[in-house]
Amino acid sequence: MKAEGFVKELANLKFDNAFNPYSERCEIYDYFDAPKKRRAILKKMLEAASQVEVDAIWIGRDLGYRGGRRTGLALTDDVHFCHHVGRWQLDFDRLTKGDAVPERTAAVIWSILSQVSSPVFLWNVFPLHPFESGSPFSNRAHNSRERKAGEELLDNLIGFLRPKRLIAIGNDAENAAKKFEDRCKVFKVRHPSYGGQNIFLDQIQSLYDVDTAISDPI
Repeated sequence: MKAEGFVKELANLKFDNAFNPYSERCEIYDYFDAPKKRRAILKKMLEAASQVEVDAIWIGRDLGYRGGRRTGLALTDDVHFCHHVGRWQLDFDRLTKGDAVPERTAAVIWSILSQVSSPVFLWNVFPLHPFESGSPFSNRAHNSRERKAGEELLDNLIGFLRPKRLIAIGNDAENAAKKFEDRCKVFKVRHPSYGGQNIFLDQIQSLYDVDTAISDPI
């Protein structure tokens, strides 16, 4: 599958109580062309990543309302949007109106990822934003049907990028990543939320030659 086909398949995903930032526009925060630009960004990132030896795909659970719902990028909030696109030599302006909204998980991820020079691609088990019914600016865990669709896309992504390893961030990511152990090495790290920040940073230090002596990112 080529990058264009992957992005099209992703944009076509539709589930109840799940926002697809690659085909839907948030009427409150998104600029009018945000979905189109998110598709263009992801396509260019995939094309750039396919031209290098990807060290790892870092896998989170799903997009959050303060992060990927707005940016269309896994584990990335408005504050770190420019850092993410810049890693792939891209230049795009923010896609949302108003002040840049921070997300704590994204802040911890990027506090250490900014020191990692190896090509790393960020993704989620479920690449949309699942929310509680009637509350679009909330987060919920994806369900089994959503997970199955996400794992099919992850399968295609691994085949396209051929990473050396998968870094699963948290239990949900590990459960999905383990299904691909026959294709690349899988490493689980603690999710940085709910008191897991220091453990996460220590585990990343064991996988990459970086300094984890970082002050609180937020």
